[in-house]
Amino acid sequence: MKEVLKRAEERMQRRINHLNDEYKTIRAGRANPSILDKVTVDYYGSPTPVNQVANVSVPEARMITIQPWDASMLGAINKAIQTSEIGINPQNDGKMIRLNFPPLTEDRRKEIVKDVSKIAEGTKVQIRNVRRDTMDDLKKLKKNGDITEDDLKDGEKDIQKLTDKFIKESESICSDKQKEIMEL
Repeated sequence: MKEVLKRAEERMQRRINHLNDEYKTIRAGRANPSILDKVTVDYYGSPTPVNQVANVSVPEARMITIQPWDASMLGAINKAIQTSEIGINPQNDGKMIRLNFPPLTEDRRKEIVKDVSKIAEGTKVQIRNVRRDTMDDLKKLKKNGDITEDDLKDGEKDIQKLTDKFIKESESICSDKQKEIMEL
């Protein structure tokens, strides 16, 4: 039974980690190099993340600079950023690429906050699905005679505590991201 609960906890933690990764890619008016994490460039025939072919830095609060290690990659990086969904037009001066982030309007911030909430709600649904699957696993163990009725009840209480803990954590992460977006 402990193995079932441990596996459930690991699955729930993966959902929280994924939520954090999703939030890193949300543009909140501030320059954050992690928005480039999903942007890949064709590097000698294989798709490679931008941060593996160039130096990515944040010289100012609203700017990211990208300086490729191989100058011939400048055009490919520029094109990859333009075709990505980050919504920023790169400025290429022949040596490096600059991404300037304009300040967000109040309406745009509210839209982003709604998106942040939707992502958090999806994470909560996934956590509850893990709880449901774990409850089913515990019931199978009971049916097979591997655990007693009391063990089943204790296991259900434990999985509910885990679920509550991870739901609360996802709400906290969501709230922090919403505050970050609205304070700009």
